[in-house]
Amino acid sequence: MKKFVFATAGIVAMAVGVATASAADLPRRPPPPVKAVPYVAPIYNWTGLYLGINGGGAFGGRSGYGGNATGGLIGGTLGYNWQVGQGVFGLETDLDWASIKGSGTDLIVGSVDTKNNYLGTVRGRLGYAWDSVMLYVTGGLAYGNLKSTSVFGDSSTTRAGWTLGGGLEFAISGPWTAKVEYLYVDLGDAPTPPFALEGGRFSTNIVRAGLNYRF
Repeated sequence: MKKFVFATAGIVAMAVGVATASAADLPRRPPPPVKAVPYVAPIYNWTGLYLGINGGGAFGGRSGYGGNATGGLIGGTLGYNWQVGQGVFGLETDLDWASIKGSGTDLIVGSVDTKNNYLGTVRGRLGYAWDSVMLYVTGGLAYGNLKSTSVFGDSSTTRAGWTLGGGLEFAISGPWTAKVEYLYVDLGDAPTPPFALEGGRFSTNIVRAGLNYRF
């Protein structure tokens, strides 16, 4: 009887040992995968100084004596933005070479040509930004040279007036942004050429595009 008990105990011990060894040889369960932290793109910040170029065309308005003022312009832009939340406040100035002209008729001297040779503005901007896209309104001072010419000679002067408009600006790559913009410009009275009754007023509508580099 004792031999039977010892034999049974030995068999059980061997079975336990084999089971333990087999369990040790089994491959371990791999740890659960670590979830990657999702990438969150930084929100675009419009604050800072920028320098750029602009160009476009002018149409409509008046060049004096009822004539339309049309043509083109191209030049440079300098500005600075401050962003608070989604609001963007800025100051911008530009100076463009221009060839905006039109013709009208005076009762005394007949045909009169009025031309704007350069145009500058100093404007405030108020915008609302959706990340890298900004919609804005703008307005302020406009100034430029006006020259009126008839068969009896010409008269030229520099006038200061006002401008009002709006636009859309958006980031395109790195520090570069692009914009499209509309401005209504009124430079007031055009000069009166010799012997003419009056010079009339000069105003025009401007549609232009721009490319800015932000520092």
